[in-house]
Amino acid sequence: MGLIDLVVARGLEATGLEGQVEMLVQAPPERVYALISDVTRMGQWSPECYRCHWLGGATAPAIGARFKGYNRRGWFRWSTVCTVTEAEAGRTFAFETRFGGKVQSRWRYQLEPSEGGTLLKESFQGLWVTRIITRLFFGGLQNRRAQMEEGVRQTLRRIKAVAESE
Repeated sequence: MGLIDLVVARGLEATGLEGQVEMLVQAPPERVYALISDVTRMGQWSPECYRCHWLGGATAPAIGARFKGYNRRGWFRWSTVCTVTEAEAGRTFAFETRFGGKVQSRWRYQLEPSEGGTLLKESFQGLWVTRIITRLFFGGLQNRRAQMEEGVRQTLRRIKAVAESE
């Protein structure tokens, strides 16, 4: 059994590690979608994911396209391979992260036309976590959920600022 297999085998179901934040953006859904689905700009929005790039020749969002995201919290750094699971221009963009061949989390952006703009919703669902990493680097499961929810709030505020200024 390799190190990655051991980490996955010692994983913990991430019960309760989910959340959603929504925000009204004074811009059309197509403009907002163009921003959120360009994963190469994720570092501009997210306080935790500082860089992404497409993999396997992909250059735009499409179901099955893969990209790699690089994350940090304090001095702790990690990367994930993500697969796009939904890509409907102006409506939804979603992906899942994998580690050790196992789906670790799901992320989804939903856009709804609203008077004067777009109601933008970002949700996350953690499916499993590594006990020791969650405890050591994130302060436990409930603390990690709060960190992720605040990160989503910051992400949406940054997207909103750019979408409304363009």
